[in-house]
Amino acid sequence: MATKVEGAGAGARVGGRGFMADQAYFTRFTVVLALFILFGFAQFALRGIVDVRAAPLLTHAHGVFMVTWLGVAVAQNVLVHRNELALHRKLGWFAALLVAGIAVLGVSVGFSAVAGHRVAPFFTNNYFLALTIVEPIVFAALVLWGVTLRRDTQWHRRIMLGAMVIILEPALGRLLPMPIMGAWGAWTILAVQLAVLALLAGHDRKVSGKVHGATLSLMGIVVASHLTIRALAAFGPFADYAEALARG
Repeated sequence: MATKVEGAGAGARVGGRGFMADQAYFTRFTVVLALFILFGFAQFALRGIVDVRAAPLLTHAHGVFMVTWLGVAVAQNVLVHRNELALHRKLGWFAALLVAGIAVLGVSVGFSAVAGHRVAPFFTNNYFLALTIVEPIVFAALVLWGVTLRRDTQWHRRIMLGAMVIILEPALGRLLPMPIMGAWGAWTILAVQLAVLALLAGHDRKVSGKVHGATLSLMGIVVASHLTIRALAAFGPFADYAEALARG
């Protein structure tokens, strides 16, 4: 959703062609993350671990919104790569509205799952509820932050990529052997998310000689998100509320 052809700040110019010199990297990165997330959810259903037909309408709506978002994220990078910036800007405003719906649906699905006893057995009710409150909010906040930074391409595209790193969590939760990992499952997911951002940091150093401030910010946000989820889940009144919601 960038609107400025030349990104501001250090590293804005790469090989004399501005941000377009390495846009292919961000396009490929976004495509790989989108496909990985889709695979994580698809294999879960294909293995029969979840009955898609039995899922509530709210869950289906959330899924449609998320798949649409992944498609839009890929399309936005492809449009920039093709230098079709006018269409990129227009689609960007649709994406911003889409994200608001994703945040509302994501939180609603969490409450619905706890109340309907559809929480996976390797989650406690309070942890799952905290997860489905914090994560959609962080995701939406990153996207909206990215929109406000649309005139600074280098920050903008990294923050938007970071939003996708946040939603790696549910995909990883469906790929990792969570039932046997116990408390290590969440920490492993955090490690993978940081490893993905480390790849971005490596690219930053390659093109500008240092890690971009946006990449460092994303690392801090990912860590803070996990710590917030754990702290909220451990907060007595919140845990009591989650159990009361489950009891109906």
